[in-house]
Amino acid sequence: MMKTLTRLGLIAALAWAAPVSAETVNGLRTVDEFADIADESERSVALFNELMVVIEHPRCLNCHPVGDVPLQGDDMQPHQPPVVRGVGGMGAPGMRCSTCHGAENVTYTSGDGSIPGHVPWHLAPIEMGWVGKSATEICEQIKDPARNGNLDLAGLHEHNAEDGLVGWGWEPGVGREPAPGTQAIFGDLTQAWIDTGAVCPAT
Repeated sequence: MMKTLTRLGLIAALAWAAPVSAETVNGLRTVDEFADIADESERSVALFNELMVVIEHPRCLNCHPVGDVPLQGDDMQPHQPPVVRGVGGMGAPGMRCSTCHGAENVTYTSGDGSIPGHVPWHLAPIEMGWVGKSATEICEQIKDPARNGNLDLAGLHEHNAEDGLVGWGWEPGVGREPAPGTQAIFGDLTQAWIDTGAVCPAT
């Protein structure tokens, strides 16, 4: 009996001491899953390609159009009612984004959809338009302070990891698919990409 208890105790201790295995969360791989890529530059590219899983999702692309009309829905249709970018991406006079988009998501009375909300609510600058662009183009763009809101790499990490409007992508309200993973994982991937040299995929 004592030997059995000792063996069970040893098994429990080993299980407790074992490292937590890497896992994919809601379609987004975690940083640990890239640890076996020995070449740092190759790992950096792989990490950025994983960031693209989020960047290319409709929750991000809808607010990063290359033109003046925002997109909406998981099928990325032009915004209805018709609106335009306006000054600062806040909409045109008389039809500002804040006319319909308040501080939080508002579920329809029917329960089958919602009006998204966050303060502030606006489009990304047109210099940060992503729709139709390659991973290489987007990577070079987000590293360029002239096209990313004057952010250095530390600021880019903070934006991805902590910005509330970015975070809305994981809490988009009824009727919308959340972005893959979590904002915390997205931030971790961003930092790991930076730490490995912020290498962009080849064209």
